[in-house]
Amino acid sequence: MNDNQPKRVAGASAPFVSKPCPICAKPSVERYRPFCSKRCADVDLNRWLKGAYAIPVVEDEDEDGEGSAPERES
Repeated sequence: MNDNQPKRVAGASAPFVSKPCPICAKPSVERYRPFCSKRCADVDLNRWLKGAYAIPVVEDEDEDGEGSAPERES
């Protein structure tokens, strides 16, 4: 093995690569990944808790325009 190559340890995570913080776009810090600071991590948590992040839902309507379930046949 070449001495210049880093040794891999089983179960070790990949090397940290800094990406922009999703809140303020500063370089992220490994300790708060993917954020740059505790403040930005807390801002994100607050947004989740207040419901600022949501996945849009499109509800399908029945042919008659009502959302009721079909009746069962006896």
